Amino acid sequence: MSRENSSRLIVVNESRRGFVLGFGAGSLVLAFGGGALARLAHAQENKEAPKYGGAGMANGLRDDPRLFVEIGADGTVGIFCIRSEMGQGVRTSVAMVVADELGADWARVQVKQAPGDEPKYGNQNTDGSRSLRQSFAALRRAGAAARAMLEAAAAAAWAVDVGEVKAGVHEVVHAKSGRKLGFGELAAKAAALPVPKADTLKLKAPSEFRYIGKDRTRLIDGADIVSGRAQYGIDARLPGMLYAVVARSPVYGGKVASFDAAGADKLPGVVRIVQLNATPVPSGFQPLGGVAVVADNTGSAIKARAQLKIQWDAGSNSSYDSTAYRKQLEAANRKPGKRIRDDGDVDQAFAAAAKKVGADYYTPHLAHATMEPPAALAQVKDGRCEVWACTQAPQESREQVAKALGIDIGQVTVNVTLLGGGFGRKSKPDYVVEAALLAKELGKPVKLTWTREDDLVNDYFHAVAHSHFEAALDKSGKVTGWLHRIAAPSISSTFAPDPKHESAGELGQGISDMPFAIPNVRIENPEAAAHTRIGWFRSVYNIPHAYAIQSFVAELAHAAGRDHKEFLLELLGPDRQFAPQLAAGNAWWNYGEDPAQYPVDTARWRRVIETVAKESGWGRKLPKGRGLGLAAHRSFVTYTAAVCEVEVGDDGAITVPRVDIAIDCGPQVNPERVRAQMEGAAIQGIGLARYGEISFKAGRAEQTNFHQFQILRINEAPREIRVHLVAPDDYSQPLGGVGEPGLPPIAPAFVNAIFAATGKRIRDLPIRSQLAAAKTGKAA
Repeated sequence: MSRENSSRLIVVNESRRGFVLGFGAGSLVLAFGGGALARLAHAQENKEAPKYGGAGMANGLRDDPRLFVEIGADGTVGIFCIRSEMGQGVRTSVAMVVADELGADWARVQVKQAPGDEPKYGNQNTDGSRSLRQSFAALRRAGAAARAMLEAAAAAAWAVDVGEVKAGVHEVVHAKSGRKLGFGELAAKAAALPVPKADTLKLKAPSEFRYIGKDRTRLIDGADIVSGRAQYGIDARLPGMLYAVVARSPVYGGKVASFDAAGADKLPGVVRIVQLNATPVPSGFQPLGGVAVVADNTGSAIKARAQLKIQWDAGSNSSYDSTAYRKQLEAANRKPGKRIRDDGDVDQAFAAAAKKVGADYYTPHLAHATMEPPAALAQVKDGRCEVWACTQAPQESREQVAKALGIDIGQVTVNVTLLGGGFGRKSKPDYVVEAALLAKELGKPVKLTWTREDDLVNDYFHAVAHSHFEAALDKSGKVTGWLHRIAAPSISSTFAPDPKHESAGELGQGISDMPFAIPNVRIENPEAAAHTRIGWFRSVYNIPHAYAIQSFVAELAHAAGRDHKEFLLELLGPDRQFAPQLAAGNAWWNYGEDPAQYPVDTARWRRVIETVAKESGWGRKLPKGRGLGLAAHRSFVTYTAAVCEVEVGDDGAITVPRVDIAIDCGPQVNPERVRAQMEGAAIQGIGLARYGEISFKAGRAEQTNFHQFQILRINEAPREIRVHLVAPDDYSQPLGGVGEPGLPPIAPAFVNAIFAATGKRIRDLPIRSQLAAAKTGKAA
C-alpha cells in the first residue's frame, strides 16, 4: 500500500506487520488493528480435473480455488488478484467474477494484489492470454464458497434451515421472516465454519449474473490512473533508497573487457560504480552484466553512466547483421527442412498442377517498447530480499532473485505494482535481479530504472521470420498442393543451447494447426540460429505465421480469379473439429489446453470470417485508391478475423478509414474489455506493419529510441474501429484468450487492403520504405 509523507510517495510493505493470524476450520482470519476481516478461502483440496486447463502451466493451476476473499466488519469485500494489471483490465474482470458469485455490491468491492507465491496461488504469470481462460471456474467457485459460508452463518444465527436463506446483494435474507444480515455482520461467524466441498457448491445460472457478461466500463484502477495516484514499478519508493542505471553490452553475450570510471565517480550525486558480472549465453532471465552507476537520483546516475569509458568484449554475436541474416534464412528456405506435416503426396500434386504460385514473406525483429520501461526496487536485509516491480511474472522473479543472491526462495518477497504496458517483456525479470544484486552490494534499497535506449537495445526481441510458399492449383482454381517452409530462430535459444528449429509451442501457433482442407500439404522448418535474445511478444509467433499465411491466401485467391472471402472459406472446407496429425517426431501444442475441449474448429473460423465480412460491407464499391483487405487466424484457442479499409494517396500516403474485427473467444466476462483489447490490437498491428523493425549491424541494434523505432501516431490510427463479438452465452463452455488474439490478422488484412487499393503486393514488413513503391508501380 502507499502513504503520503511530506509530499513524497512512500511504498511500504504491510504484509508482515499490524495483524494477527488465527486458523479456523479451513479458513484464515486476519485482524488489522481493531477491524476484523474474515478471509474466506477454499482450502479444501479439489480432486476434480481442472475443466479449464492449466496442466501445462509452470507451477500448475490451483483449482481448489485459491483466490481469496476478505470481508471486513464494515462489509467491504476485498478480492485478491493473482495476475498482473498492465492495461488489459484483469483486476476488474477477476473481481467481477468473484463478486458476482458472492453477491457483492460492486461499490463495496476492493481489489488487492497478491504477491508472488507459487505454493499458495499456483501459476501467476500474466501471459498466454489465460488469466480468465484458465481461472474462470476456480474464480466462480471462490465466490460461491464464500457465499455458501455466509448463508450458513446466517442460518445458524437465526436457527433456521440453510435452505431458507439466500444471499442477495451484500446481505443474506430469510424470506419467511424478512430478516436480513449484512456480509460484514456475518463475516467473523462465516470464517469459523468449514469450507464447503467443491462438489457441493451451487453456481449461479447465467440469468442471475449481475456483472459477468455485462460491460464494466469503469475499471477498478481507472480513477487512480487518470489522476496520477496509481503506482507503477517506476513509482516505488523506500526511505533512504538509492537509484541505479546500468551500462550493458550492446551485443548479446558481450562482457566488460575494462572500464575507466575516472570523472564519472566524482560527479554530484554519484554514490558508487559497480561492475556486474555477465551471464554466459544462453542467459535466460539472468542479467546481461555490465557497469552500474548508483546515485542519489536517477538523473545523476544517467549523467555519470554517459561518462564511463568501457571497452567491451563483444563476443560471438558481434558479426550479427540482420540484412545478411535474412539472406541466410532465404537460402535455408530454398532447401528441404525438418518436416512438420506431410499429408498426401505433395510432389504428385505439383506435377499435376494446372498452375503454380509461389511467394516469400519476411518479418523483422520487434521490440516491446512498453510505455513504462523495466523498473524495480529491491531491499536486501537480514538475509531476506523484498522487491517491488512492474512484473508479469512474480514467481519467476522470486525464483531468479533467489538464484542470483544464493538464498532460499522463501526469503524473497515480490510485490507487484501496476505495469505501464507489458506485451511479454515484463515476464522476463532480468531487471528485477539487477535491482536485487545492487541492493545487496550497496546494503541499501536500490531502485533500478531502464531508459528507453536500454529497453530498445537490450530487449528480448521478437523473432525475425522468413516464409517460403508454393501452391498447386487445378483447372478450377482449387488448391491441391501446399508447401510452406518457415525459418525463424527459437525463443528456446535464450534459455538453452540453440535448437535452431522452432519449438512445438511455436509451430503450434498457426503452422502445425493450419486448418485448410488441402489434400496434399508439406510444412517444413529449416534451421535458423539465434544471435540475440529472443523472447515472447504479444501473440508471439502468430504474428509472422498469420502474416505470411493470410497474405499468401490472398495471392492465391487473386491468381485463381476468385473473391478472397469465398476462396478462404472454401480452403477451410466442411465444418469439422480436429487435432492436427503431424509428421513423425512432432507433437501438437495447443496453448496448454486439452484438444478434446479446444479442438481446431473450422465452423468457428467460418463464423468470424462471415461476421466481419457482413459487418464491414465486404464487396462494397470503393473509390479509386481505396481497398478492403481480409485476414483471419486462430490463436490462444480464440478465433479472430479482420477487414481493413485502406486509402493510398497519390503521394503514397496511407490512411485507414476503418477496421472491423470479429472475435469468437467463447463466453465473455467483460465485453467492454474484449472490445478494448481488439481496438488496441488494431492500432498496434497497423503500427508494427508500418514501422516496426529492429535491425542489427555488428551485433548491435540500430534503433535506440522512438525516432527510429516509431510508434503509430494518433493521426495515423484508424479513424474508426468496429469490434464484433461472436460468442455463445453458455457459460458452461470454455473461455478463450483475449489479450493477444486480435493482433495476428491485422497486418495481413492491412497489406491485403493495400493490394486491393493499388494492385501492388507488400511481402516484407515494415511497409515504411515501400509506400512510394506501392503507388509508383515499382516492385514491392
